[in-house]
Amino acid sequence: MEKVKTKRLGSFNIWRKGIYFVLSFLVALLLTYLIKAPGFTDSQNYVLFLLFFAIGLWLTEAIPPFAVALFIMAYLIVTLGDQRFNSEPQSVAKYVQTFSNSIIWLILSGFFLAEAMTKTGIDTDFFRFSLRLSGHEPKKILLGIMITTMVASFVLSNTAATTMVIAAVMPLLRSQGKSRFARALLSGIPLAAAMGGMGTIIATPPNAIAVGELENIGIKIDFLTWMKIGMPLAILLTFSCWFFLSKLYIKESFPVSIELPAQKEHQGKREKIRRLIVLVVLIVTVLLWLTTSLHHFSIFAVSIVPIVSLTMTGILKAEDIRALPWDSLLLVAGGLSLGLALQETQLLEHFTRNFKETTLGPVLLYFVFAYLTTIFGNFMSNTATATILIPLGISLMPDHAKYIALIVGFASSTGLLLPVSTPPNAVAYSTGLMDQRDFLKGGLLVGILAPPLIVLLVLLLL
Repeated sequence: MEKVKTKRLGSFNIWRKGIYFVLSFLVALLLTYLIKAPGFTDSQNYVLFLLFFAIGLWLTEAIPPFAVALFIMAYLIVTLGDQRFNSEPQSVAKYVQTFSNSIIWLILSGFFLAEAMTKTGIDTDFFRFSLRLSGHEPKKILLGIMITTMVASFVLSNTAATTMVIAAVMPLLRSQGKSRFARALLSGIPLAAAMGGMGTIIATPPNAIAVGELENIGIKIDFLTWMKIGMPLAILLTFSCWFFLSKLYIKESFPVSIELPAQKEHQGKREKIRRLIVLVVLIVTVLLWLTTSLHHFSIFAVSIVPIVSLTMTGILKAEDIRALPWDSLLLVAGGLSLGLALQETQLLEHFTRNFKETTLGPVLLYFVFAYLTTIFGNFMSNTATATILIPLGISLMPDHAKYIALIVGFASSTGLLLPVSTPPNAVAYSTGLMDQRDFLKGGLLVGILAPPLIVLLVLLLL
């Protein structure tokens, strides 16, 4: 009887996913028809449809997220590169090369570090230390972990910070399973990492893009000036997210019972050496990430250190590598491909070009650009969003270049609605302890609250 019931549930899920798939397809067709402009090329029409269809598939979970990413790549190859479907076919190799993008290597190095920490038990030791600082009350644990993630993101990439913190708290997450508290933690960590990414110029690429674009027109923003706005933003938004998540997920204040493996009093020589190797690799990698301005190796180039060291020393073996969440890398690569297609076909430029004919005052345009950046950042990389919108904003309002560049730079970190929206979300999703819809709650809070707060603080503090 139980087998029959399970079979019926499975059939129901297949039919439901099929209906969601068809509905996503039809809605995407309708939106494309309503929004497209008369002069759109074949490529623009195809990519506009893909944008709506991919969003629908991600939101409804009609197919797994990594499958959506693969679909994006295949779709772009067929529709943009085949002359039978496109009157002006283009080179499409770049849309599949996103899997070798530098951000993929950064995430992969984080996975290597996390797996090595788990194998040697270092993650458990890190968690014991953090537990002594925050206690056993869920709200305090959540706050302590989010503050730790935010501070780490001031100097590390938000992806690296997220990966390391999640690795450190995996014992707690495993003990909690797919519980409300686990979802609060996995929602809070990427949110805090994104907010911490506003804190300093080096925290995330859009910050550097904003400063670089201003320097090109003779306006210099120093490190302290950025921090004067970025630090208050990061702190205010992180505490707001913590308050929201604690109210949403943690209804009662009760001690969390955590079953950690017993700490070994006597470790063998081989085990001590393995732990020492992982710690040295971890410290060297972090130091190289922190000192990129001295040695001029990018944070992505540094990612090769854990990948080579941990496999060469035998800490990670072939079976460990096969067990890594490769589907998360596909998810990020698909998002990068979609963002690249929106950029290459000039779709974003087309829709934002209409602002040049507007009669809105500069302050209203600040709010428009802030929300526009947040919306675009949900469906393409924050770097691509900043690369497109900062020059556009400066050309639109040259007399207010400093303000618009910083507003877009900060707002680039606020697109957090989907697992694909930002690599920290993908890292959290790869644990398998949260659903896609869990990102919507925190993402909506930041998407609504952050843009006006960014505009106000930039105007008040700059």
